Amino acid sequence: MTTTPDEIDLEFVKLDGTGLHTSELQFGTWRFGKENEAGEIEIGEERAHELLDAYADAGGRYVDTADVYGGGTCEEWIGDWLDGRDRERYTIASKIYWQIRDGDPNSRGTNRKNLRHRLDALLDRLGTDYVDVLYIHRWDDETDARELMKTLNGFVESGKVHYLGASTHRPNAWKVARANEMARAEGWEPFTVLQPRYNLVDREIEGDYLEFARQRNLAVCPWSPLGQGFLTGKYDRDEDLPEESKVAASSRFRDAYLTEENFDVHDELDAVAAEVDASPAQVALAWLSHRNGVTAPIVGARTVDQLEENLAAASIDLSDEQVDRLTEAKASPYEGL
Repeated sequence: MTTTPDEIDLEFVKLDGTGLHTSELQFGTWRFGKENEAGEIEIGEERAHELLDAYADAGGRYVDTADVYGGGTCEEWIGDWLDGRDRERYTIASKIYWQIRDGDPNSRGTNRKNLRHRLDALLDRLGTDYVDVLYIHRWDDETDARELMKTLNGFVESGKVHYLGASTHRPNAWKVARANEMARAEGWEPFTVLQPRYNLVDREIEGDYLEFARQRNLAVCPWSPLGQGFLTGKYDRDEDLPEESKVAASSRFRDAYLTEENFDVHDELDAVAAEVDASPAQVALAWLSHRNGVTAPIVGARTVDQLEENLAAASIDLSDEQVDRLTEAKASPYEGL
């Protein structure tokens, strides 16, 4: 099954916990303006706009960014792109957390001073009066949850933010649950959107985190749906990595992804991909979309061709048996609990 770019037409799905609907595949922009180790910009402004155009042409309406992507240039480029379009047709999400000024600890985390300054700055870069979803990019244990939720509630009441989200690397459902319980007790806005890492080989949210989201009707929009590129099929267990490869120089990536267990998962992924006439990346994305509790994966790309390949995953319909085979190819870290 081959879907051409002209045939891609993304549908809307309910952004659980909110009154919004989101594109079934959201577009992540973390490479926009990103400088690599060689000092080169991975995706410049012209290509960024081409990618945004391709996403919009496919019916995509949800753009995910963060105030540190490209040192802020990512948001500026999105703002320039939005300037020629109907802002109300697009859902824009951004994130705040990472330190932005050397030597200034108050320019990091979710303290009230930092949040207020950063929100105004990102709205200015985006050229908009509001963001639809504001995420805290990581959890900040140095800021009291009450201060955090009261500050975020003020953003919603001011109209600068519509909904609140928490983007996390590791499961910390109890922290979100505690903050939401506190917010609801005070009549404040709770977190309604979660953004964890989740894919066929990174399964750490399968436990209390994903179950918590389902039980509380929270939207789950996973990042890294292709396991930092591992699930695209470009790595072979029997071939040495080129010495110049960034992956070859990253022991963290090798240890986390280039394992026999993960390659066994990839064997099953390749088998299902052959059955449905799709690429491994497309099937990996389709598997996520079939997972109970997952709202909409966040996809990214370096080129328009890559983006269109990823977006075509929305047209792949896996059988229950195929979903089960992929799921069972790697045991959940909480299996048996």
